[in-house]
Amino acid sequence: MFDTPVDAWYVWVGLAVASGAALAVATAIPAAAPPDATGAANTVDRVAASQHPTVAEHPLPGAEALRMSEDTLGLRGPGGTAHATIGHGPVTPAVSDHRLGRVLEGDPPERHFDSPEAFGRVATAARAAEPVWEPIDRLTVRRVTWEDVDVVLAG
Repeated sequence: MFDTPVDAWYVWVGLAVASGAALAVATAIPAAAPPDATGAANTVDRVAASQHPTVAEHPLPGAEALRMSEDTLGLRGPGGTAHATIGHGPVTPAVSDHRLGRVLEGDPPERHFDSPEAFGRVATAARAAEPVWEPIDRLTVRRVTWEDVDVVLAG
C-alpha cells in the first residue's frame, strides 16, 4: 500500500537529481589540505617575542604564495588559502624590498642602509604597503636590532 512504484517517472527524476548532487559535492572537495598558516604565524610569534636577535625558518609544504601584513599572514596553495593572525608585532614583510630581503637572509643592515633611521623608515614603509601575493617555499623570520631600531623581518 505504501510502496513506491519503481516504474513511476518521478522516482527516476529524483534519483538522477540526488546522484547529480552527490557527484557535485564529491568533485568540489579539494584534493589537498590548505597550507598551515597557523604554524607559520607561530614561528613569527616566537621570533617577535624574543628579546634578542633571532632567526627561524618554517617550511611551507603545500604553499605556493605568501601574503603578509604587519599583523596577519596568508598562505595559498593547491588545497586553498589559509590565514592566521600574528600575535606579536608589528612584523615587517621583507618580500617587496630587495634590501630588506638581503637583511632577512643574514646581511647586516649597515651594508644596505646609510643609518639606523633609514633602515627604520624603509621598514615602516614596507609595513604600510598594501600586501601582495609573493611566491614562497619557506618562511624566514629574523629579528634585527641596529642601535635603537628593532625590526622583525619575515618573508
